[in-house]
Amino acid sequence: MTIIPARVGQSPGALSWRSPRAARSRAAVGRTAPGLLAAGLAVAVAAGVHRLVPTVSPMTAAVMLGVLAGNLRAREIRALPAATRPGLGVAAKRVMRLAVVLLGLKLALGDVLSLGWPTLVLVCLVVAATFFGTMWLGRRAGLPGDQPLLIATGFSICGASAVAAMNGVTESEERDTVTAVALVTLCGTLAIAVLPLLHHPLGLSAVQFGRWTGASVHDVGQVVAIGQTAGAAALGQAVVVKLMRVALLAPLVTGVSLVRSRRAARTPGGGGRAAGEKRPASLPLFLVGFLLCMAVRSTGLLSPGFVDAANTVDELLMAAALFALGSTVDVRALLRTGRRALLVGLASWVLIAAVSYAGVLLTT
Repeated sequence: MTIIPARVGQSPGALSWRSPRAARSRAAVGRTAPGLLAAGLAVAVAAGVHRLVPTVSPMTAAVMLGVLAGNLRAREIRALPAATRPGLGVAAKRVMRLAVVLLGLKLALGDVLSLGWPTLVLVCLVVAATFFGTMWLGRRAGLPGDQPLLIATGFSICGASAVAAMNGVTESEERDTVTAVALVTLCGTLAIAVLPLLHHPLGLSAVQFGRWTGASVHDVGQVVAIGQTAGAAALGQAVVVKLMRVALLAPLVTGVSLVRSRRAARTPGGGGRAAGEKRPASLPLFLVGFLLCMAVRSTGLLSPGFVDAANTVDELLMAAALFALGSTVDVRALLRTGRRALLVGLASWVLIAAVSYAGVLLTT
């Protein structure tokens, strides 16, 4: 405790006590408030955009707003001043992990198992083929850092949410994370326009189209937007298949974490780690939270109203985090170096669509 002398006007000998921890907490709140406020305002605008254009999810709108705000400047005056950086950093990491935790409330184990084993096998094969195929494409294209890993995770599982979860264990550079988020957002938006046009030319029934949508489209909101174009039966199949892919998020991220942990243990020096390198946790806390939320949802004790409210909160938190990530994008640098990443993203999109289509035809 810090003892502060009595102020003028206080009785002689009067003392006040102030906790250093409380002082640091107030200082931290003061540093992060501008950035968190900016993220909150962006989420409100993104929600308004979603109301006006329902096919644009709040998360997609938030990323676009972040990129715009991060690159908008006039005579060296930025739309997002330096004072917002600490708060936006909190949103990009801590808020993002909380959103991943709440993502587990979208999943009920019974819904996933109701698909039947052929569809479960199909989803697992689609995820594996897309993940490892995209990793191979990214490395062949010479993408830097963790870009191949993050792009592969986003395309094979659930878009920006999966990228965020993987980044939680890899602590990748912001450039790599934002590039992956931008690519899955772009291709998911393109899917909203392209997939409904292919429904009848590809000879798919409503159920088949729904399963193809759920197996090949990244974001849940995009899946809903596409699936509903073919009716209620297609929409139901699309959402359940999509949630099965989301259920594979935890084992995939945990597997990558274990591999990296073992590599770090084999690194010479530093007690089995590279100098200054933080050894990744085998099962990060936010993934434990994700699994717990999934278990709670599977009990059936939660009311539909509570689940809907939690999903809304989850979308808003994810939108805030994605705005923060988007604000770190340097568009000029991305245009100079992002061509190879764009080609890899488009190739991955075609890959997951083709593998999913073949799998749906074989299992229905």
